[in-house]
Amino acid sequence: MSNPTTPASIGPGEFFPVVGVGPHEKPWPEGPQFDPELLLNGDRRNVLDHYRYWTVEAIVADLDSKRHKLQIAIENWQHDLNIGSVVRTANAFNVSGVHIVGKRDWNKRGAMVTDRYLTVHHHPTVEDFAVWCKENELPIIGIDNVPGSKQLESAQLPEKCVLLFGQEGAGMSDEGIAICEVLYEINQYGSTRSMNASAAGAIAMYHWALQHLLVR
Repeated sequence: MSNPTTPASIGPGEFFPVVGVGPHEKPWPEGPQFDPELLLNGDRRNVLDHYRYWTVEAIVADLDSKRHKLQIAIENWQHDLNIGSVVRTANAFNVSGVHIVGKRDWNKRGAMVTDRYLTVHHHPTVEDFAVWCKENELPIIGIDNVPGSKQLESAQLPEKCVLLFGQEGAGMSDEGIAICEVLYEINQYGSTRSMNASAAGAIAMYHWALQHLLVR
């Protein structure tokens, strides 16, 4: 029985098993999308099997050809650690873009390098973000449990829109709330006042996907 802590079984995360595939057997597949270094040494990235051994540029180009009309925005005034997880989920739904509103720097650890595969915009103020959305005819839908919010579970979301989330704890800023066309909240049934932004983001993105992506 092998030792579970040997280098052969431990990957990039301290306690996570190695993912991906090893070196590709020869003859190697041909095409501009393939990375010779990955073919030679193996591909340990967290990508779909379809993208194994592809360069980052080739993956991004393929994703760009089928981006969805949904975009995601997160307010970042206190360096929210949840932003990385929201970005990772946004990548999973292949959104058109992610918007960081406030501080430019954000903790990328939770994104698990998925920010390489989508476009991340930065807007220093809520006003700048609102102007960008107006110029791009993008309705802003706020997700937060504040007075006046409607139930997300019964909401019909536009196919083309941006979902705006506040930061952990404080929630959406007053300025953020003011620019939203509508606010929705996620029903909760326990004692906690709110769930974290990454969980709310995943629920809201899936709710949008149920309406616009899944075959009925």
